[in-house]
Amino acid sequence: MADARIFADLIADHDRQRDLLERVGETSGDSKDRRELFEQLRLELQAHAAAEEEALYATMLADPELREDARHSVSEHKEVDDYLGELMDTDMSSPGWLVKFKEMRHRYLHHIDEEEEEMFPTAAKHLTAAQEEQLGKLFEKRKPRELERAEASPPGDERD
Repeated sequence: MADARIFADLIADHDRQRDLLERVGETSGDSKDRRELFEQLRLELQAHAAAEEEALYATMLADPELREDARHSVSEHKEVDDYLGELMDTDMSSPGWLVKFKEMRHRYLHHIDEEEEEMFPTAAKHLTAAQEEQLGKLFEKRKPRELERAEASPPGDERD
């Protein structure tokens, strides 16, 4: 399972996101570092979620045995998107910003741990090697496009 292209790509993204979450959490005030790292994190999270939903979750939703896991994860993506929007609307120098960021970080880390430990292994049991390969290619194709969309569309905006 972990060797399948789609899961390897998603886990590599999660590892980058864990690093960015840690780095943002180490910043303080309305600093250049906080602004730049948070923007990098925002773009990464938005693009990752959209590409993951289009590649993996769309396939999972079509399988009755995987549907509930996919729905649960989509709802968690929406929750993180809402947090990102709230953080963008909050003064980075206020204590409330860091509190909200830590809430979002906690929820997102729980989400990706749940994906890696439970959802991906379950999905792998239901997907063929050919499906896994095709989903990996689709994710790799979609992610750059979704990064472009994330740059143009802040969290919470409607997507095509």
